[in-house]
Amino acid sequence: MNDQRSWRGRAFLGTSLDGYIAGPGGDLAFLESEPGKGQHAAIPAEVPALEWETFFPQIDALLMGRATYEKVLSFGEWPFLGLRVFVLSTTLTGEQPHVSVVGSVDEAISALNAAGVEQVYVDGGRTVQAFLARGLLDELTVSVLPVVIGGGTRLFAEGASAEFAVRGSHVTADGLVRTTYEIL
Repeated sequence: MNDQRSWRGRAFLGTSLDGYIAGPGGDLAFLESEPGKGQHAAIPAEVPALEWETFFPQIDALLMGRATYEKVLSFGEWPFLGLRVFVLSTTLTGEQPHVSVVGSVDEAISALNAAGVEQVYVDGGRTVQAFLARGLLDELTVSVLPVVIGGGTRLFAEGASAEFAVRGSHVTADGLVRTTYEIL
């Protein structure tokens, strides 16, 4: 498949200090924890990383994996009304609420191109890893929480290889070390 595309792939993820984007069994509780609350030194920067409030409004489509989709459904209210959402899955069958299902990375490329989108938020561990491996991610913003969780899903798959250029970085008042990278 030709990976020609009309859109820019971007990811915005939180990780533990030991490099996990989810704990065992897909547990995301650590992302809502507040380790060291009130004790952090916020360090502003002349060129800060993207914040969710500056990143998300630039997005015109979201591509997520099935596990991430199922986690989002557990929130109750659908948080992405008005946004074109695609779910990468080989197991979802039938119509799904709020989304279009694509069965492979190749199908995702075609669907995103056909939709005429420009900025695609890629979310979900395996989906981000697959897009990085195929050279389909252009930007990655990582928020590192000051907590070690000891196991789960790593940000990068074993054997992954990529080079990055830092585009901005800062430390937030809640202790996140946030860095935006351009993927070279």
